[in-house]
Amino acid sequence: MARRHDPERRQRIIDAAIRVVGRRGIAGLSHRSVAAEADVPLGSTTYHFATLEELMVAALRQTNEGFARVLAERLPEDGRGDLATQLARALGEWLGGERTGVELEYELYLAALRRPALRPVAAEWTEGAAAGLARRTDAVTARALLALMDGICLQVLLTGGSYDEEYARAVLARVIP
Repeated sequence: MARRHDPERRQRIIDAAIRVVGRRGIAGLSHRSVAAEADVPLGSTTYHFATLEELMVAALRQTNEGFARVLAERLPEDGRGDLATQLARALGEWLGGERTGVELEYELYLAALRRPALRPVAAEWTEGAAAGLARRTDAVTARALLALMDGICLQVLLTGGSYDEEYARAVLARVIP
């Protein structure tokens, strides 16, 4: 039988892994569950991703792009506008949408605590976001803003509470010199 050319298969597998983790958490992620979700043979998942860690790395990279895109859209290149207000709006947009995606990103991000293969990807995102913020402030303040935004997001997600944009703006403004 001729081998079928399927250039989108790798991406479909990553997308399927993200959906599986979104529904079942990382504990529900397996080559078998992803293959079923992507509607591909089991061997396809192991061909593209020899280990689950490799698959999680690809999924984390893709999910990291979500908030990075929101930040890029909310922070003008010209540096105009109030940074605290722009960051608070970006958090509001991120948390105001479908929370499953935000929860998924944090679950994969926090999985790096136990899975060393994910740490470089988490670090890449942090370094990239800090570099973007450092164009508007100094490097130390940029890292402090990221830590504060992570804290705000985690509190909202863990408590099931609603996001308070004015509170976020006020506390972010306290960190910005």
